Amino acid sequence: MSGFGLRLRGLMRKEFLQVWRDPSSLAIAFAMPVFLLLLFGYGVSLDAKQVPIGLVIEQTSPAAREFAGGFVQSDYFAPRYFANLHEAEAALLARQINGIVHLQSDFARRLQANAPAPIQVILNGVDANTARLVSGYVQGVWDKWLGAHAEGNGRTANRPVQMEARIWFNSALRSRNFLVPGLIAVIMTLIGALLTALVVAREWERGTMEALISTPVTVREVLLGKLLPYYLLGMGGMLLSIGMAVFLFQVPLAGSLWVLLLAGTLFLLAALGMGLLISIAAKNQFVAGQIAIIVTFLPAFILSGFIFNIDSMPPAVQLITHLVAARYFVAILQTVFLAGDVWEVILPNALALLVMAAAFLALALWRAPRRLE
Repeated sequence: MSGFGLRLRGLMRKEFLQVWRDPSSLAIAFAMPVFLLLLFGYGVSLDAKQVPIGLVIEQTSPAAREFAGGFVQSDYFAPRYFANLHEAEAALLARQINGIVHLQSDFARRLQANAPAPIQVILNGVDANTARLVSGYVQGVWDKWLGAHAEGNGRTANRPVQMEARIWFNSALRSRNFLVPGLIAVIMTLIGALLTALVVAREWERGTMEALISTPVTVREVLLGKLLPYYLLGMGGMLLSIGMAVFLFQVPLAGSLWVLLLAGTLFLLAALGMGLLISIAAKNQFVAGQIAIIVTFLPAFILSGFIFNIDSMPPAVQLITHLVAARYFVAILQTVFLAGDVWEVILPNALALLVMAAAFLALALWRAPRRLE
């Protein structure tokens, strides 16, 4: 074996021994993905189901009961009946319900006379997204009841345009199918940055950097010896995350596993390079860890498209998202999981990850202490 191979093997052995003696690295690589996936996978949902809503029927009638039954039978609502509008408004102010559906006393009479029979809907607009969803669900219950009511009276509902919706890629409309792949990118960001952010800083704190300086190893060999062990740990964490997504959370994997692994390699190299750069500049484990969380986790969580739609952001913020590596990895993950191997999406984002990985690793090499040479 060449001198380069021997030195690299020695450095990698040193890092693996350090990982074995310091369980925090194993916890970051394997325990943290499990914890975050369980926390977000079960605790975070964008689905509006079992929404508490108040029903106020001033005068009961067969038509009013049939209409109210649409809310009772729906999975999206948990209806509560109120005697009058005042009681329902009090419950809305106390945030016991998220909306009110009010049928006036002349609802049945106006309906039988083929006159307009308005239905009053009052929504809690504090959470605008939930309010829009509830409004759409109420409209859906109304449309369904209107068709059934017309057919029950031997008439045809006056609908000159019939919409036939088809949901692609996530036909069940489960927000978990959208969130869990994006969460893998956030987890990989934390794993990659934290694992290496503490590496060089730890050498300076413990005084072992001088021992490395006295050896014949070069800067490239030191960085490579530190990079490869944590790359293997990171890919182990990614395989664990993919397994949990598919088998525990039942997220469909429409594309190829090898595409995910290749994209994960590019992204992990970018995250590891960023962590190395932080640790070289900080020279303190605590400071390096704090910087890694601020400059990697928060942008990955907010600006990657994991939860917040990038197209809805202001143009200036959309430009900033191009500097966040997780943006490209989230796009690949969600595409491969839900749509398949769509190369028009995968290749441009993979190229961006390759450029960012090369840039961060080059900067880490440039900023490394030159005395090691």
